[in-house]
Amino acid sequence: MLSTRSGTRPSRRSLLKTIGLCGAALAALASGLPGGAVAAEKTKVTVAALAFVSSSPLFIAKDRGYYEAEGLDVDIQIFRAAQPVAVAIASGDADFGVTAFTAGFYNLAGKGALKVIAGQSAEIAGQDGSAILVSNKAWDAGFRSVDDFPGHSLAMTQTGSSFHYMIGRIAEARGFDLSKVDLKPLQAVPNMIAALKSGQVDAMIIVPHIAKGLVDSGAAKMIGRVADIAPYQLGGLFTSTRNVTEHRDMVERFVRAYVKAAADYNATLNQNDAKGERVYGPDTQPVVDIINKYVYPEKPNDAGVKAGAMYIEPAGRFDAADIADQLRWYKQHDLVDADVEAASFVDTSFVPGGFSVQAK
Repeated sequence: MLSTRSGTRPSRRSLLKTIGLCGAALAALASGLPGGAVAAEKTKVTVAALAFVSSSPLFIAKDRGYYEAEGLDVDIQIFRAAQPVAVAIASGDADFGVTAFTAGFYNLAGKGALKVIAGQSAEIAGQDGSAILVSNKAWDAGFRSVDDFPGHSLAMTQTGSSFHYMIGRIAEARGFDLSKVDLKPLQAVPNMIAALKSGQVDAMIIVPHIAKGLVDSGAAKMIGRVADIAPYQLGGLFTSTRNVTEHRDMVERFVRAYVKAAADYNATLNQNDAKGERVYGPDTQPVVDIINKYVYPEKPNDAGVKAGAMYIEPAGRFDAADIADQLRWYKQHDLVDADVEAASFVDTSFVPGGFSVQAK
């Protein structure tokens, strides 16, 4: 209750001013308390990713309100190749990236610009993964096996991309000379697809949801899977070094939301029965519906989502030793600077356990 001296009544203007000041103070107090009546302004965050099923934890976390619960307002920006994602994070145009590791990524990370903070998809034997496709033209000409790669062309996005790395590791595993493969950097995945369908290139390696569509439509033939020949840690969640050092609380909140969504993804799309066959339950379709919004926005494709559900570790962990092995290959092919070391950019402090190199 407002009191006055000598019975003098306050003016209407002074009452409104007093009420306004009290209201502002209460709002400020509430916003500083956990679960306060007035919500604090959300932190705006930009994420760079590809419209692949392997980016699904990002989409699930956004649609299910996991970011919002952590006080984050997340905008997901879709890119057409992996290496520009790393550039966007390093330049500050985006806060987080989720995509495959590339030579460009490792060079930026080696200069201190980036930190790997959680896992994304991995090529694991027995799990759906990247498929090796050949064009119908090449198939008809006798390209029927991975061992037939020498003398044929392969579409990829850029030199030093994950596609470059995968064919390199396949060459090592199968004992053929990578220099005998005609590598065709086409800058973007849609260009790769068009070149394969038209027979301008003989082969490409691509994520399973795209591979399934091409094979089922008769546009290409599948001759193998990367995971069965050269399993590896395909990608991860990363951020800028500046975010880790100056905005650690924001990074922790983002990782919590991402890992929660990764667990949802794994529980609904990565479960196998005793025979190794994928099994689905009543919680699967709602997750598929979310992924469709981002991967197949014009026409939902449940089968494509399920076919493209590459393995994602549910706790956000990743194989850091494999990252070190990737660096070995990239250095060997003069695609990454010789002084880049995994321990300088692998940050194991955001998710618990499961790491196999000691990071700084």
